[in-house]
Amino acid sequence: MSDVTDDEQQAPPLQHRFDGPADAPVLVLGPALGATWHMWDRQLPVLTDQWRVLRYELPGHGGAPAVPASSVDDLADRLLAVLDAEGIDIFGYAGCELGAAIGARLALLRPDRVAALALVSASARYATGDTWRQRAVVIRASGMDGTAHSSPERWFTDPFLATQPAITDWAVQMVRTTDRDCYIAACEALAAFDIRDELGALTVPTLVVAGADDTETPPADARLLVAGIPDARLAVVPATGHLAPVEEPVAVGDLLARHFGSAWTEGPPTGPVAVPALPALPPAGVPRPALPAAGPGPYEEGLRLRREMVGDAEADRAAALGQGFGSGFDTFMTRYAWGEVWSRPGLDRRTRSCVTLTALTALGQLGELADHTRAALRNGLTPAEIEEVLLHTAVYCGLPAARAAVETARTAIQQETGAHP
Repeated sequence: MSDVTDDEQQAPPLQHRFDGPADAPVLVLGPALGATWHMWDRQLPVLTDQWRVLRYELPGHGGAPAVPASSVDDLADRLLAVLDAEGIDIFGYAGCELGAAIGARLALLRPDRVAALALVSASARYATGDTWRQRAVVIRASGMDGTAHSSPERWFTDPFLATQPAITDWAVQMVRTTDRDCYIAACEALAAFDIRDELGALTVPTLVVAGADDTETPPADARLLVAGIPDARLAVVPATGHLAPVEEPVAVGDLLARHFGSAWTEGPPTGPVAVPALPALPPAGVPRPALPAAGPGPYEEGLRLRREMVGDAEADRAAALGQGFGSGFDTFMTRYAWGEVWSRPGLDRRTRSCVTLTALTALGQLGELADHTRAALRNGLTPAEIEEVLLHTAVYCGLPAARAAVETARTAIQQETGAHP
């Protein structure tokens, strides 16, 4: 389905369980980031009447093996491996948030296997890449506690929080016990997820469910999905937040039962998929059309790396520079420094960040050092490791230069992580 590394191929299968009749068609339920398969407990009575329900855990969630996934496609590959091992060819799929992203990718890449789809609290692009990278930076710096305590406020409405303290405590504990590295990897996977240009290729019957008061994936995101997916319909659950299956279990369960009961009849065709023939070459003497580029060039790759490491605003500013004084230099810098040097395979990004912080300290380039402190955090360095790099640099570059670098880095770290100096 997608290219994976040797480490990803050796990842253990996703932890999973079945409920319902063994001979019934299979309906897969995918969880949100930070949640376990128990978020679907209250839908089981209505769903297991007709389906064999398969629930799975995300890596490092609910005690599952803590092997981080590099992308949403990687998670989809791991789920397909489970389905293959269980002998399941055709299945329905319902997912919430990250679970919905996995379902959307499955339906795009393997429409021959997905009979019907439900996307709950979903979006074609979840917030911005910066939002997720920022959360990853905070967790690297401070651990899971802060994210665990803030999760109920993102997931539920205020009236629900006020009247359901036991579920609030359950949510905090669920996130707190999630493996840190797996959560960070999932944040980075969501930062890269964007199917806005592919919605028209989603050909399976799709239900989009939104909480009316969801501030993470608001109803406007759901309406964009429905507008772009050819065979989609929308259901908005009143007075409900982001984790709709938990906050309104009966309403969500009924919506899923009706959707899969009506949309899933015989499922998609299982025979061979026709592959269009290659176009014939033009006659001799007629100019041939240029072949499409094999992949992004150094400039496009440089913009992508700038976006991941120093933020969307900086990358957008670079991309927006058109003609005029300085635009050529900025294009050269994006292509050469970011697209050709930072992308070389010889050193990982953490090591390159250490080298860059050292060089900028020696040169006294404090503005650049602030940007690259943020990049170092996004590349996986912790504040303590950045401090150690600057302390080591002081021995060879001088105390005044290193002290100025420490002050600059302290401000950047505080801005990125919310920590007090």
